[in-house]
Amino acid sequence: MLEGDDRELYDFREEETEEGFFRMEEGLREEIVRQISAEKHDPEWMLEFRLNSLKLYNQISVPDWGPPVDGLDIDHIATYVRPRTEMAANWDDVPEDIKNAFEKLGIPKAERESLAGVGAQYDSELVYHNVREDVAATGVVYTDMESALTGEYEQMVKDHFMKLVPPTEHKFAALHGAVWSGGSFVYVPKGVKVEIPLQSYFRLNAKGAGQFEHTLIIVDEGADLHFIEGCSAPKYNIANLHAGCVELYVRKNARLRYSTIENWSKNMYNLNTKRAVVEEGGVVEWISGSFGSHESYLYPTSVLKGDGSHAEFTGVTFAGAGQNLDTGAKMIHIGRNTTSFIDSKSICKGGGISTYRSDVQIRKTALGAKASVNCGSLMLDSDSRSDTVPGVNVQTSQADVGHEAKIGRISDEAVFYLMSRGISESEARAMIVSGFASPVSKELPLEYAAEMNNLIKMEMEGG
Repeated sequence: MLEGDDRELYDFREEETEEGFFRMEEGLREEIVRQISAEKHDPEWMLEFRLNSLKLYNQISVPDWGPPVDGLDIDHIATYVRPRTEMAANWDDVPEDIKNAFEKLGIPKAERESLAGVGAQYDSELVYHNVREDVAATGVVYTDMESALTGEYEQMVKDHFMKLVPPTEHKFAALHGAVWSGGSFVYVPKGVKVEIPLQSYFRLNAKGAGQFEHTLIIVDEGADLHFIEGCSAPKYNIANLHAGCVELYVRKNARLRYSTIENWSKNMYNLNTKRAVVEEGGVVEWISGSFGSHESYLYPTSVLKGDGSHAEFTGVTFAGAGQNLDTGAKMIHIGRNTTSFIDSKSICKGGGISTYRSDVQIRKTALGAKASVNCGSLMLDSDSRSDTVPGVNVQTSQADVGHEAKIGRISDEAVFYLMSRGISESEARAMIVSGFASPVSKELPLEYAAEMNNLIKMEMEGG
C-alpha cells in the first residue's frame, strides 16, 4: 500500500490543523465521561454503562505481570479529540488537511483498487465511511458505531456491546467502556459471502491523547467476511494511549478473517483487547502484524463455543530500541471436536524486548479438542531480549495438545550466501527477517503484505 522506506510516510503530522479540532480537557472524571456521552448523543443506557465502567476503572488495579506502564498518566491524556467536521460518505467532502493525511497513507487508492468498503477514523471520530453499493445490496451493514447505536441497530448493539469483553475484564477494558468513541459496526446476513475485504483505518494525530475505538462485527450463519484494520500515528515526546476493543461474533458455519497491521508510533501505549466467540462449525482467523508502540499488551482471544469450531492465530511482532511488546493469543475450547492453531513469530533488535504470552484452555466439555502452538523468536543482537510464557490448562483426557518454541539468530552463513550473490549485508538481513515473517505476509492481500515488508525494512535500517 505504501512505497519507499522513509519513516516520514507514517510520522508526518498535521499540527497546523489543531485549531480546527475540539479537544476535551485532559484527565478522567465523571464530568468528562458525561460530556463525551453528550457529544455522542448516547441513549440513556449507554451513559449508565459509561458511568459504571468509570467506577470499575477507579477500583481495578493496573496489571503488574507485564511491561510497566509507569510512564502513562491518564491525568495528562485527552480522552476525546474531535475534528470539526461531519462524517462524509464522499471522499471529496473530507477536509483537505485530513484527506491529505489519508492520501499519504494510501487509503483512497486501496479503496478504489481492492476494498468493498472503508471507514477512516481521525483521532476520536470517523471522518469518512462508505460501502460499495453492490455489497450494501446484499444486506451487509457497515457503518460507524455511533450511527448504529443511535439508529435502527441500537438493539443489536445493546445485545452485543462489551458482552465478550466486559468492563470487569481489566482496568483498560473499564477505561474503554467509559470513554470509547468511534469504530465500526458490521453485520453480514445469513449466507452472504463478501468477496473482497472491508477495512477500517485509525489515525491518531493529536499528541498527549488517547484513541478508544470500538469494533463490533457479527457474521451470521453461513456467511463469510475478511475485515482489515490498519493503525498509525506520528511520534511525539509525550505518551499517547490506544485502548480500543474488538468484539467478533462468528455464527454457525460462518467464517471471519480479521487482519491487522499495527504501526503505532513509539511513544504509544497500546493496551488493546480483542475477542471472538465462534459457534458450531464456525471459523475465525486472526492475522496480526505488530510493529509499533512503546509498550503493548495484545492477546487476541478465541472462544470456541460450538462443536467443530476452529480458530487460527498467525502473528509477527517486531520490537526495536525502546520497545517492550508483550503479545500472543488465547484459545478457549468449550465445544466438542474444536481445533485451534497458533503460529507466532517475534523479532527483536537494538535492545527491544519481545514477550510471547499464550493461554490455551481445554475445558471439560471440549472432548476431542486439538490445539497446537508454534512460536519462534529471532534475536538480531545481544542487547535484545525474547521470552516465551506459554500457558496450557487441559481439563479432559480426550484432547490432543502440542507446543513448540524456538529461538535463534540470523545465520552468518545465510548472510554470506546472499552477499555472494551481490546483495548488500543490510538487504540480506532484511530479506532473511522478511522470510521469517512470511507466515503473516503470505496471508495478507498483496498491498498489505508489501506494507508489512516495508515496515520490516525500515526497522532493519533503524527508521
